[in-house]
Amino acid sequence: MFIIENYSTAVLFCVITMLCWGSWANTQKLAGKTWRFELFYWDYVIGIFLFSIIAALSLGSIGENGRSFITDLGQADINNIASAFLGGIIFNAANILFSAAIAIAGMSVAFPVGIGLALVLGTLVNYFGVQKGDPVILFTGVLLVAVAIIINAIAYKRAATANQRVSSKGIIISLLAGLLMSFFYRFIAASMDLENFENPAAGKMTPYTAVFIFSAGILASNFVFNTILMKKPVIGEPVSYNDYFKGKFSIHLVGILGGLIWGIGNSFNLIAAGKAGPAISYGLGQGATLIAALWGVFIWKEFRNAAKGTNILLALMFLFFISGLGLLIMAGK
Repeated sequence: MFIIENYSTAVLFCVITMLCWGSWANTQKLAGKTWRFELFYWDYVIGIFLFSIIAALSLGSIGENGRSFITDLGQADINNIASAFLGGIIFNAANILFSAAIAIAGMSVAFPVGIGLALVLGTLVNYFGVQKGDPVILFTGVLLVAVAIIINAIAYKRAATANQRVSSKGIIISLLAGLLMSFFYRFIAASMDLENFENPAAGKMTPYTAVFIFSAGILASNFVFNTILMKKPVIGEPVSYNDYFKGKFSIHLVGILGGLIWGIGNSFNLIAAGKAGPAISYGLGQGATLIAALWGVFIWKEFRNAAKGTNILLALMFLFFISGLGLLIMAGK
């Protein structure tokens, strides 16, 4: 299977994760013009699962290093399989709430509040699970990111006041999503042998197998979580499976593309975790907040009606985010 050999490549993979995790929601924004997010989310989950299979049968099955996907899956311990599967369930509960928050409050709010919280708490959880990286530099970076989140919240309040409305529901749902999102990664990481991808311990899984099981957990749990949300949506009228199958092929492809984009980022992040450590890998990946904020501010114009001085706050937010992410990279050297 394909294995990263050095820390620099691991950082590059984490940057790709950041771009993917910060950009997939654009497909929801595009589909949302004519398509309810509950229906979009089915295609998104299918896209994630499809990429896990593609990655497992390609990168996860080539080369001489490590165990190939089929061999690795056959020897995996049931406890490790259950751990990765549970990670998928937790992630799906978080992400479906997060998608609802995007629909209500927009990318430039849902990402900094929800994913920003997930970055701070998730980095702490993953560091105490596997203590890899300089803790002082790591936690200083996390602190700077937390400051960026607070600044973004202030900027959003100014924008919301200008628009004569404050979406408290969107913020609350974002916080709940971020809290859940903080824990999913640890369950996947625990199912793998992060110290030795080339010759993993018996019963442990390679990142490709772990991603496949994780994605299966997402797909299976979606029949519960999304069915409930379709019947009792946070906004709008209930939708049905009949509505889903009435959708045009092109609109389904948009959702699948969103899942493929997120899946690429997820696979690259876990591949990088062997060299970077789960805390740094996860923290850098969740720097997606910065990418999403850039999309929200410059492409979707979500702050166009904000009060005077908001642009200065946004500039400070980006500065603190970039500084914090830079320290996360330094912490692993």
